[in-house]
Amino acid sequence: MAANTFGECIRLTTFGESHGEAMGGILDGLPAGVAIDVNHIQIELDRRRPGQSRLTTPRKESDRIEILSGLFEGRSTGTPIGFIIRNENAKEKDYDHLKDTFRPSHADYTYTAKFGVRDHRGGGRASARETVSRVAGGALVKSWLQIEGIEVSAYVERVGEIAMAAEPTFYQRGQVDAHDVRCPDAETAEAMTAAIDEARRAGDTLGGAVVVVVRGVPAGWGEPVFDKLHAVLAHGFFSLPAVKGVEFGSGFEGTQLTGSAHNDAFASTPEGAIRTTSNHSGGIQGGISNGMEIVARIGFKPVATIRSEQDSVDAQGQAVKVVGKGRHDPCVLPRAVPLVEAMTWLVLGDAAARAKMNRV
Repeated sequence: MAANTFGECIRLTTFGESHGEAMGGILDGLPAGVAIDVNHIQIELDRRRPGQSRLTTPRKESDRIEILSGLFEGRSTGTPIGFIIRNENAKEKDYDHLKDTFRPSHADYTYTAKFGVRDHRGGGRASARETVSRVAGGALVKSWLQIEGIEVSAYVERVGEIAMAAEPTFYQRGQVDAHDVRCPDAETAEAMTAAIDEARRAGDTLGGAVVVVVRGVPAGWGEPVFDKLHAVLAHGFFSLPAVKGVEFGSGFEGTQLTGSAHNDAFASTPEGAIRTTSNHSGGIQGGISNGMEIVARIGFKPVATIRSEQDSVDAQGQAVKVVGKGRHDPCVLPRAVPLVEAMTWLVLGDAAARAKMNRV
């Protein structure tokens, strides 16, 4: 049984294939009475849509959302919110040569092994196009949580070997979106753009890392043991296409420190709040938020579709040569930023709902 639903109290179910009629989803559990501005939802989708710059796939999709249920007079009704985003620029014939061929590092073979059948048109359900529904769902949750003072900021920290020197911090959206690559540092963004252009011209691809920083989450969100807040966030991030690693706070670098250097000491603020003097924990301790900024880094592999000839096999196990065709991103990082933010909103929305259930 395929798992197409994410969340416990607030649940998002997505459906659709890359070159089918439409993508879509159902968000269930959003409280009633939340003001929903569809234009704001569209802004989030526009940040993810293909064809927005030379750094992304040239596929042209308007990604206009159609809300089918769950809203009345601009507010959520507490019932499932159904929506679709129609595929307007599908080109099935671009993938005819892959009907019986397994592309290296794609889900072609594993989907066939699991289901015995696969939609070869752009990867079908395994395509990154599925994430358009996550961005819509995350934007709906954002409409609720931003009223509670929650802020989420993601940006590209590294492309290939080109990285920002600054420590992870919260950037305003205007700073992030000032550059097509979505790196808030102008000099680094220029170098990243040049590297992606070079890879694109060579028919190759690049990976990198996205940082997400969250402000305003109160202490006490997250469940002990199996549903630790960082475990559920990692689940959400790892469910995104091309993600190969996730770390929180000091991450793997923190494993090189001593306990005395790594521990986050507690202190009281002038307002009487309890905070820590450092944030190696990344805002989460014991799987529960501690009131500090939540900081995570997500690593994305290079896009698997390249224009160079590669060795593979067909469905009969015969050796074949594969050359990537169709329309693909030379680097997922610029469009991964809204994906990371969307999964963060979905996880935090679920955590907020569960926190309200835990309080007496």
